[in-house]
Amino acid sequence: MGIQNKIQFVDDGQKAINYLSSQPPYSDRLEYPTPCLVILDLKLPKVHGLDVLKWIRTQSELQALIVVILSSSPLRNDVDTAYKTGVNSFLVKPLSADELTHFAHLIKEYWLETNQFPSLCEVKNRLNKDRPE
Repeated sequence: MGIQNKIQFVDDGQKAINYLSSQPPYSDRLEYPTPCLVILDLKLPKVHGLDVLKWIRTQSELQALIVVILSSSPLRNDVDTAYKTGVNSFLVKPLSADELTHFAHLIKEYWLETNQFPSLCEVKNRLNKDRPE
């Protein structure tokens, strides 16, 4: 899809917290840079996605981190709790592969190409290097 940034995946909530807090095996910030955007599922093993979001919002160096929840749960309580906890966007996963591809393009266009990142984002200058000030 032409995303220039390194994309990192973790498969459970505890690994997400470990990654974001530079805990082993994610200690090397050159290999595992602080992300500009976190796409978070709610139903994660070990630590639930909302608990990861709560943890992120208690970390002073990550409070401005952009977090988008992409979940299969359209439950109003999940949506409301996520926004009260500080999520930037809540999206319900599409059902088909074509719709998921379309979602990925929308996320890329809005969050990675149009959105202005907070200063904690190390990649901001690379994303905007070709844009006039």
